Amino acid sequence: MSDTVRMTLAEVRDYARATLTRVGLSPAHVAAVAETMVAGERDGCGSHGLYRLLVAAHSVASGVVVPDAVPVLSRPKAGLVQVDGGGGFAQLAFETGRPALVETARANGIAALALNDIVHFAALWPEVEALVADGLVALAFTPSHAWVAPAGGTKPLFGTNPIAFGWPRPGGTPFVFDFATSMVARGEIELHRRAGKRVPTDWGHAPDGSETDQAEAVLAGAMRTFGGHKGSALATMVELIAGPLIGDLTSAESIAADRGRKGSPIGGELILAIDPAGFLGAAAAGHLTRAEAVFAGIEGQGARLPGSRRHAARMVSERDGVVISRALLTDIDAVTKDLP
Repeated sequence: MSDTVRMTLAEVRDYARATLTRVGLSPAHVAAVAETMVAGERDGCGSHGLYRLLVAAHSVASGVVVPDAVPVLSRPKAGLVQVDGGGGFAQLAFETGRPALVETARANGIAALALNDIVHFAALWPEVEALVADGLVALAFTPSHAWVAPAGGTKPLFGTNPIAFGWPRPGGTPFVFDFATSMVARGEIELHRRAGKRVPTDWGHAPDGSETDQAEAVLAGAMRTFGGHKGSALATMVELIAGPLIGDLTSAESIAADRGRKGSPIGGELILAIDPAGFLGAAAAGHLTRAEAVFAGIEGQGARLPGSRRHAARMVSERDGVVISRALLTDIDAVTKDLP
């Protein structure tokens, strides 16, 4: 028997939805959460794909997330939209706030969406890509659990604190990047642990602060920021603007609120959306076309455009499906087999 299973994206979606339903999520959450997992597998990001079913199942079983939370939308100011997620997963809170964010950005030229009291385990790029599809430029930020040490330190303080950016491109795939301010996504270290693989020594510290190539030691100790003090500065920015600025938790407060349950991060997310026409009016299309010279200048010298790997993987998976580890599917089924 092969160690892998080939699945179409429709089969990935059906499997994710069926599993999330068994886990106990309400239908609205099932639909929203499953799509981020499909997107992860589709774009070759395995650490954000079906593997996250294990993460979601644990967060529900341990009481970290409210499985039937109903997000509540409000508009505190003309350019601001707020969604109280009620302790549910972030995906449904985003889908609740997205139409109002788009409407507000088009009306004012720029708008912000604060998602509060959510549980977040997914990448940010599906959210900014959805806004780019509406013709907007988008940025997104969220803290996580305190897993990452500041540059020069060895004790966890920051989350992986991702930043995502999206830019619409006329007639082509959008420019979208999403990166953690840590050296690597925590899910990637988890996958190395599952596979029994060593990790690069610059990924993190052992609990005693020493250098290590053991995934388990990094997970128990502290991850490192990318780029030394530069990544540390960006991580600090994310802590501030997606924590206290929107009245939500820092990464240290999130892991304290978890109370040892080892669930997904608890807190908030800040999303900014800019309508190019708000600045440029009828000239927006022309200036977006001018921006293509930047992308041509990158690719013209053989450099890779950030996000291009995902789009290349998407073309293949939409045609051929994706390959999933049989061991992962076995683990997912084992975790959820006794659920209703």
